[in-house]
Amino acid sequence: MSRDRNNTFDVIVIGGGPAGMMAAGTAASRGKRVALIEKNKVLGKKLSITGGGRCNITNAEEDVHELLGHFGDAKDFLFSPFSQFGVKDTFQFFAERGLPLVVEARKRAFPETQSAPDVTETMKKYVTEHNVTLKLGTRTDGFITEEGKVIGVKTNQGDFYADTFVLATGGKSHSETGSTGEGINWLQELGHTTHEPNPDIVPLMVAEEWVKELSGTTLSFMKITFGEGKEKVSRVGKLLFTHFGLSGPLILNSAHEVKELLKDGPVDTTIDLFPDTEIGTVRRRVLGAFDVNKNKMVKNVLSEIAPDGMTKAILSLLPEELREQKVHSVSKDERNYIADLMKGMPCTVTDTMGYDWAVVSDGGVDLREVDTRTMKSTIHDNLYIIGDALHISRPSGGYSLQLCWTTGYVAGKNLE
Repeated sequence: MSRDRNNTFDVIVIGGGPAGMMAAGTAASRGKRVALIEKNKVLGKKLSITGGGRCNITNAEEDVHELLGHFGDAKDFLFSPFSQFGVKDTFQFFAERGLPLVVEARKRAFPETQSAPDVTETMKKYVTEHNVTLKLGTRTDGFITEEGKVIGVKTNQGDFYADTFVLATGGKSHSETGSTGEGINWLQELGHTTHEPNPDIVPLMVAEEWVKELSGTTLSFMKITFGEGKEKVSRVGKLLFTHFGLSGPLILNSAHEVKELLKDGPVDTTIDLFPDTEIGTVRRRVLGAFDVNKNKMVKNVLSEIAPDGMTKAILSLLPEELREQKVHSVSKDERNYIADLMKGMPCTVTDTMGYDWAVVSDGGVDLREVDTRTMKSTIHDNLYIIGDALHISRPSGGYSLQLCWTTGYVAGKNLE
């Protein structure tokens, strides 16, 4: 293809996810002639399924220091971009476009419609109303350079050229939506230091059958402890049992640390069903339930003590003779054993569920090679890097999408 107006632009944005759409729309609103290249036939494929189809748009923590405390070592790099476009700006952005947000538990913000596709449609409109040229179903195969300068991109639809480029290809989570991490390879080819992606917010695989047999059961408040000694990790919150192991916010937000423990092999784990209750109190509860049910068998009394849905699992961990024993003949040690079990149900984490199950993966370009005041590469002065292409760890709860809105806007506002 020759370099004519049809394949030459002021700005080319690679990646039609949340960060890419924000950058493209913002740059175009400044009068730039922008092309948005996306390998899928639709924009926002991953965005439309995020948050279980509800889309956790942001986290409503307005204190920027508190908010950035959730971004680990990256926090010091993020004060400038978040001061340019933060949580309040996200609320205003969507409200002005007819999609007000509501705040739920743990300050998670969702669209009032509870529909992730509505968020995607809002961002599509933002892009199209500013006349961004969409190149959908177009697979990028890398950058074109001339004398060390980025001048274009190679695609299956031919070569495209621009003065400025924005990389928003994302990481490796949910590869079925097109997030395969190839953009990170292109950055390496351009001389950037990158970190290998790892599934970061991801469910965990567990060996024990009792866990898998509880598939679909949710515990809204419990404590889980991974490992032992100084290296152990403990969290309190909501847990979901699955056919492969454990998921839910509590697990997703622990996965990064559990991955480190898994480097030394399977991780011994315990689940405390009564995290706000001392063991002595739990033992007294068992004794109280047994006192009024002396002639029943243990297996028929346990439901009066155990959290909903957990009776069968607890019984499966008791010796058969104890399950079938009449309550009046249960010894003190056996009662204490039952109480202790509910304060520490044992299981073994064997692995994470990997990229295909990850909400987000870390990895990407080293932040020391990005001027986060503008999101410009410090190696190539016409390249901007945003969203999941940056090496930033963060928990679930709206932090990932806020990172996309912020970095996308800052790049779109500041690119030359």
